[in-house]
Amino acid sequence: MSGLGLCSARGSNGNSHCSRGKAMLLALGKGLPEQVLPQEKLVETYLHDTSCDDPATRAKLERLCKTTTVRTRYTVMCKELLDEHPELKTEGTPTLTPRLDICHAAVLELGAAAARVALGEWGRPAADITHLVYISSSELRLPGGDLFLAARLGLHPNTVRTSLLFLGCSGGAAALRTAKDIAENNPGSRVLVIAAETTILGFRPPSPERPYDLVGAALFGDGASAAIIGAGPIAAEENPFLELQFSTQEFLPGTEKVIDGKISEEGINFKLGRDLPEKIESRIEGFCRTLMDPVGIEEFNDVFWAVHPGGPAILNRLELCLQLQPEKLKISRKALMNYGNVSSNTVFYVLEYLRDELKKGVITEEWGLILAFGPGITFEGMLVRAINQD
Repeated sequence: MSGLGLCSARGSNGNSHCSRGKAMLLALGKGLPEQVLPQEKLVETYLHDTSCDDPATRAKLERLCKTTTVRTRYTVMCKELLDEHPELKTEGTPTLTPRLDICHAAVLELGAAAARVALGEWGRPAADITHLVYISSSELRLPGGDLFLAARLGLHPNTVRTSLLFLGCSGGAAALRTAKDIAENNPGSRVLVIAAETTILGFRPPSPERPYDLVGAALFGDGASAAIIGAGPIAAEENPFLELQFSTQEFLPGTEKVIDGKISEEGINFKLGRDLPEKIESRIEGFCRTLMDPVGIEEFNDVFWAVHPGGPAILNRLELCLQLQPEKLKISRKALMNYGNVSSNTVFYVLEYLRDELKKGVITEEWGLILAFGPGITFEGMLVRAINQD
């Protein structure tokens, strides 16, 4: 690349070109807790930590651990925390305050770590960041984590901050959409996106009254991610790999209770409807065509896919409904396997794998889709374009 604001996108005719003024993904980073939790140790660890010796619970959790396809997760929860806060594993104990104290410290540490990786990859000073978009479903305070992260990272006091809270699994894609709009409407801006999540709010002993707790124990992980977005990349200093072409959001009327979460004195209680994959399937084809139609793409296998892996059932339904070739969701399944479902973060882990595959030439399509599904049921989608990297 040469000159200011020039890039090389993969044209279908082999020519290099890009869309002027479109936001681009300039850098990525992630931050993970020190505690690594292999899936094969989850059953013993969770049952020991919650003092549960029920054989039926053990059998169900063992089945869930196999069906989630997760192999490794990272977690803030550890023996030291439980020793300090034994009330977290006691049923019916009001523990919201200590849970939030732990969460607030964790999201700052993890989010700052992820941001520093992204800033290091970007190569420009933190003071050059003009906007911060912060996303989390793991904190509840005033002022919010956006302010504390801006201060910790040394961002300029006039950095414009936006917080997106409690969007669940669609939060990462929503943050990308927000950053895209900011970058394209503020020439010269550089937007730092930080997502940080921990499962501390939902950790509790298993109960027959809350069957989804075991699904969460087998599926969800902790971590943070960061991205830097900007339009008109400086060729000598920045190296974008995706052009963010077009984004949209849609909710399915009448499905607001399919993904349901409520804060109580004991933390957060989640309920996930068994019909979530079916509900997503009912609208996914039309939603994807809304993203693809502006560039005239008709075949779903003619684009690459970066899908938030909420769970294997959702990916399987997507693959079957759209008749996708198995390799199309490979990077989403890989992120699920290596990190679990880390709520808003996971789509960024998928994008890291996407960048690797683009660099290697394993993925050769010019156009792709970023998808995520969250409470509402809310669909978040973005049409993106691969950019050749020097």
